[in-house]
Amino acid sequence: MIEIIRPTFVIDKEVCLQNIERMAEKAKAHNMRFRPHFKTHQSAKVGEWFRHFGVDAITVSSVGMAEYFAMNGWDDITIAFSLNILEMAHINRLAASVKLNVLLENKEAAEVLAAKAQNPIGVYLKIDTGYNRTGIPLSRTGIIDAILDTIAANKKITFKGFLTHTGHTYAARSTNEIFSRQFDALLKMKSLKAAYLKRFPKVEISMGDTPSASICSNFSGVDEFRPGNFVFYDLMQQNLGACSMKDIAVRMVCPVVAKHVSRNEVVIYGGAVHFAKDSILNTDGKPLFGRIIIEKDGEKQLLDTNNYLSRLSQEHGIIKTTPANFREINVGDLIEVIPVHSCLTANLAKTYLTTDGEEIPTANTYL
Repeated sequence: MIEIIRPTFVIDKEVCLQNIERMAEKAKAHNMRFRPHFKTHQSAKVGEWFRHFGVDAITVSSVGMAEYFAMNGWDDITIAFSLNILEMAHINRLAASVKLNVLLENKEAAEVLAAKAQNPIGVYLKIDTGYNRTGIPLSRTGIIDAILDTIAANKKITFKGFLTHTGHTYAARSTNEIFSRQFDALLKMKSLKAAYLKRFPKVEISMGDTPSASICSNFSGVDEFRPGNFVFYDLMQQNLGACSMKDIAVRMVCPVVAKHVSRNEVVIYGGAVHFAKDSILNTDGKPLFGRIIIEKDGEKQLLDTNNYLSRLSQEHGIIKTTPANFREINVGDLIEVIPVHSCLTANLAKTYLTTDGEEIPTANTYL
């Protein structure tokens, strides 16, 4: 077993496998292609676990990540980030060796792609269904038509369909609101597909965010399913009602370096460079950056929300505790912290450690 002496990202393989199997079965039950987003785990080793459940097509969030997974045997990849025209040379190299799909949302990028694409490449148009981060608003059919006309000039480019990320489900205040936002996005995407079906008989709808993928049951008309965070889950998903605590497969294990009795605070080696700075509101109305697990009488115990990761600076984490729990934690102990956002926490880790003691490299050793 590898000795943990610094902040270490630990994953439970069995929980990950259960999460993957459940989502793969859901996609199968609704007759959707399962193209999971690998930006959460960013690991070729973890990626191989998906193959046990029939996954052969993946989503990534950057050209560099696509190159990493292509080098590790994945040959059907969608880059779910609007086309960066400065990376066309890399995109052409990728498209020469794998089935590659890219996203377009403006005519400027479409013109560059049409002029420079040298190998077969698929295109999805990025649609904004309410997240208001990026993508083409549903009403802007003029932009859609202009992009489609532009890429039609290059016979190596195939229009695949419309893609959206309903990321506004993360801001929902209830599960009912997740259902409502997913259904609204679904209706918008289906109406867009219907409008272009005659011109493009094979046009597809691609959707996928973990909150709606986890709890919703209406995917009528959806061809492709792209959730990502579900492989690990986290406190944000649990807080939204998308998963239970037992579904969260990750912990950041951090050494205790100091205690301050006057404030009932424990200092851990584990700060913003390990967790990022995502938070949710604790039961006391203050920001919570992680839930705490300690070992007591040889068993792991999840402490209540009176004990939580309350502040982060670059390397330091400050845990607020009750007086009783403060006495049970000692300098030199290892404390497990359940992160608020596993995607960013995983991204900051160079390697993972499984609960079985296996060290797993990530794309960060390449990118």
